[in-house]
Amino acid sequence: MNKVALLMVAFLAICLGASSQTKRQKENKGTKVLVAYFSATGTTKAVAQQLAEVTGGTLHEIKPVQPYTDADLDWRNKQSRSSVEMKDKTSRPAITGKVDNITKYDVIYVGFPIWWNTCPTIINTFMEAYDLSGKTVIPFATSGGSSIKQSCEDLKKAYPACNWKEGLLLNRVTKKDIEEWVK
Repeated sequence: MNKVALLMVAFLAICLGASSQTKRQKENKGTKVLVAYFSATGTTKAVAQQLAEVTGGTLHEIKPVQPYTDADLDWRNKQSRSSVEMKDKTSRPAITGKVDNITKYDVIYVGFPIWWNTCPTIINTFMEAYDLSGKTVIPFATSGGSSIKQSCEDLKKAYPACNWKEGLLLNRVTKKDIEEWVK
């Protein structure tokens, strides 16, 4: 009897999971979502993966041609790669991999870690690689202590042709937290 009960519980769990997925697909029917993210250490990547799962969106990593090393990310060193890039507002680190047919996406979530109280310059490289005019763009970020406010202001100012929605700092969030935000 225990095996039968266990099988029934497993079957019910599978059905409920499928029901959740079907509900999400119905809610997003006709809306194509892209979750594009840059993650230097993996923190933002984990959040982006959860966001893509919740939205049913396509996941796209914004990857630098030259990966960042620990030394590159040393914000205390004014000569480190990240420090030099962030000091130069025209810096546009080269990226690999293009989003195929970005025109098919209606909503684009753009994720990044907060660097120097704003988004890393590689995000500008991504934003300028495509015509996102009229697209709904929603920033999300992770940070050790900064807010997302300045990043959102900087992005809206630099790319006014986008239809910007309120961004959110997604530190230590659960899937449920992300579901609530997406609603």
